[in-house]
Parts: sequence; C-alpha cells; structure tokens
Amino acid sequence: MRYLNRNSLTVIFCALMFSILSGCSGKNDSPLYLESNRKGGTADAPVKDVPTDILATQKAFSNISKKVTPCVVNISTISRKKLVQPFFEMNPLFEDFFGAPQTRRDKSLGSGFLISKDGYIVTNDHVVRDAESVQVKLSNDKVYDAKVVGGDAKSDIAVIKINVTDLPVAVLGDSDKLDVGQWAIAIGNPFGLDRTMTVGVISATGRSNMGIETYENFIQTDASINPGNSGGPLLNVYGEVIGINTAIVAAGQGLGFAIPINMAKPIFSQLIQKGSVSRGYMGVTIQPMTEDLANSFGLKSTRGALVNDVLKGSPADKAGIKQGDVITALNGAEVKDPAQLQRQVAEAGIGKTVKVTVIRDGKAVELGMVLGNADSAPKKQREAGGGRQHGGEGDRLGLVVEESGLDEGVVVADVVRGGPAAEAGLRSGDLIISINRKRISNVAEYDRALGSSRSGNLTILVRRGNASIYFALRVK
Repeated sequence: MRYLNRNSLTVIFCALMFSILSGCSGKNDSPLYLESNRKGGTADAPVKDVPTDILATQKAFSNISKKVTPCVVNISTISRKKLVQPFFEMNPLFEDFFGAPQTRRDKSLGSGFLISKDGYIVTNDHVVRDAESVQVKLSNDKVYDAKVVGGDAKSDIAVIKINVTDLPVAVLGDSDKLDVGQWAIAIGNPFGLDRTMTVGVISATGRSNMGIETYENFIQTDASINPGNSGGPLLNVYGEVIGINTAIVAAGQGLGFAIPINMAKPIFSQLIQKGSVSRGYMGVTIQPMTEDLANSFGLKSTRGALVNDVLKGSPADKAGIKQGDVITALNGAEVKDPAQLQRQVAEAGIGKTVKVTVIRDGKAVELGMVLGNADSAPKKQREAGGGRQHGGEGDRLGLVVEESGLDEGVVVADVVRGGPAAEAGLRSGDLIISINRKRISNVAEYDRALGSSRSGNLTILVRRGNASIYFALRVK
C-alpha cells in the first residue's frame, strides 16, 4: 500500500479550501441583510401602499416639531431647602446649641415656552418657586441665566425672562374650542431628555375639583407627560399652544393635565405687567348643589352654586344676593358648580359690572353687581365644630339641641350615631340657623319647625365656626 506524504496532503487540503471559498463567492449567494430600495437597496418595503392620510399625519407631526421646538425651552433651577429635624425642631433652644438649621441644595428640571422675542417665558409656578437660581437652555443648546418676573401659586403659572432678543415665539391658540378626541402634542424636557415630543388626544376638558390648584379647569390628555414636562406647551395640529402641561396622576397611565391657554393668558399678562395677579371678588361663600339639596329647594337640576353666606358690605350684599340663592349664570354664561363660578368671577375683572342670575324661591332673578378686589377681601376663619358624636336619645333628626344664648339659632349638643343628621354630616357644636329656609331663634321655634315638617327632604342651614353650610336630610 502506498501512503501519501505530508506535502501531498497539504496540496489536497488547499485545493479543497479554494473550491469551498469559490463556491461561497458565487453570484447566487444570499446577502447578510436586506436594504430597502427606498435607500438604494434592492428589497421592496414590506408595505408598499401606505394610506395617504397616515403619511400626511406623520408629516404634520414632523412639521410641528420643526416649527415649534425652537420656541420650547428647558429650565433648570437650584433651590435651598431646610433639612427637617423632627425631634429637635420644636425645641426653641435648638438653634442656640446647634446653630442655624441645615439646608440642602435641590436641583429640579422643567420646561417652558417663549411668548415674546425679547425673552419672556411662560412656565409653571412650581417649577421656579423658591429657586435661588434659574437657567434656561434654548433649542440651539445655548444657556442663559433667567430671572423670575412673577408667579401665581393659585393657578400654578409663572413668567421668567432672559436677556436675549430676536427669539422664536410660540403662537397661542384658542382652548375654548377644543373637542374631546382632537390631537394633542406635548413638547418638553421629561427626565432631562431635551426636546421630547409625545402625541395623544384631548381626553376631556373642564376637569376641576382635582385638588391640584385653587383655580382648576384642566385639559386632560393621554399624550405622555412626565416629570420635567411641567411648564411646557400642549399643542394642536396647527402647532398652536392650547395648554400648559402641569400635572400627572402618578398611579395611572395616560392621565396628564394642562392649564387651558385662555385661562392662562390674563394671568401671565398681569405677571408681566405688575408681577402679581389680582382677581375679582363677590363676597359670598358657596357650596355645591347635591340632588337632595336640589329637591329640597324645588329645583330640577344640581347645576349652580348655592349661596350659604353673604358678607356684609360686600359686592354681593350691595347687589342684593341673599343666603339661599342658587347662582346659575354669570354674564349669561352658565354656572355648572362652585369651582366654575370661582373662576368666572376671578377672571371677570376688578371693578367690572356683571349680571348674576340666581334662583330664589323657584324663580329666576337677575342682579347687577360690581366686582371688588379679592386682595382687599376680609379673611374669614373657618373653624370646625367641636365635640364628638356618641350615642343617646335624639329627635327625629337624631339631634339633641339646646339654647344658643344668642339672638338666633340653637346649638347641637349631641348627634345620635346613625341618625339622619349624623349621616348628613352635622356635628356637635353646630349652630342651626334655619329649617326649610325659615329662621329659628330658640329651641321652641326649632321644635315647631321640625314638628310641622313633612317626611322627605329637609333643608337645614348650619353655622360652623365662621362658615355657613346647607345640609339636606332625609327624614321619615
């Protein structure tokens, strides 16, 4: 048998490798990846016929980003906050032994948008509140120091300014014409990520009673809003600013809230002009109309604001508004609830004459009123009634009352647990002023009023501290 030597094996191996490599380089080999022919490759796009409306929408969003992003700024602040020492802080000798309280420097981020070529910027008040220093970064990455022109905590709106000219300016839209389902675009600085754009829809308008600010009329959107978006613009498909992104619900997704731009305009205009905000004032305390209260007042709707007290000498007092009136319209605009009336009066203007429509004894009455200045309104302290609820005998309302020692009303001495009064929210220490809108001065008048009342809804006016409150009780 003949054996191949080492040199022969080497030659054979090289020949085989050459043959294999030659086969791999053939023209029919598959490429490593496919590249679209829209970029010069040979492969067709997976979807050839994209609907024109989708392409148009995509183009519209891109155009909004290009046009509006230069108007959006990133805001960074540094503030100094006191470190809390719970155990020692209440001791008056703490500073004598340990010196001044320690503080820490906090950094925060937010957004804003330019409203003038000379550097006025609108943002949220909570973004710049208590800031020692404020810096603004423009879309061209230039950074400038800014000063706070003014802030309004009640609406969470602030204005800051940088000393730069010839700046791009945002265009303000009309937030009163928004419909649920319209596109909503947010641009801002979430988590420090510059010039982030998110898209969603208008989820709702007129959101109030959220417990976020004093004056609330929020636009709700599912466009993603995250920490750092605060103060940035909410836009429509025209690139117009329709709101100021303000708050999110941390426990939910797609729940963002923006201040309507029409509500914001008079506020930041005042901040620029004088550094503060003044609001109109009526001089009434009001409460919502519940279904039970509406029935007891003989009304078919729960819309409106129930006047539970009128301050003497106030614009409302001079105009003839009375306790028990239900305010249903201001200057012809319907009043849905107390929060809306509060906003309407605040925005109407100091010294302006307004027409107030009230329901009194089942009839509509129109009154003229000159609004005062809320800054000069007397401060009323609202104290809760004292005492505690416990078991005991009571009348058909579940109350034990006694003489007040005053010229009006009776004092609630006890509230029977589980009775109609307890369920409605009456407390020991409350002063009952009237029953079914009839004034009472003593226990005898209280007993007569209660004895003559029929089964069903009963309306009781209570004074608790300095506040007057109507209650609707269901009695048998």
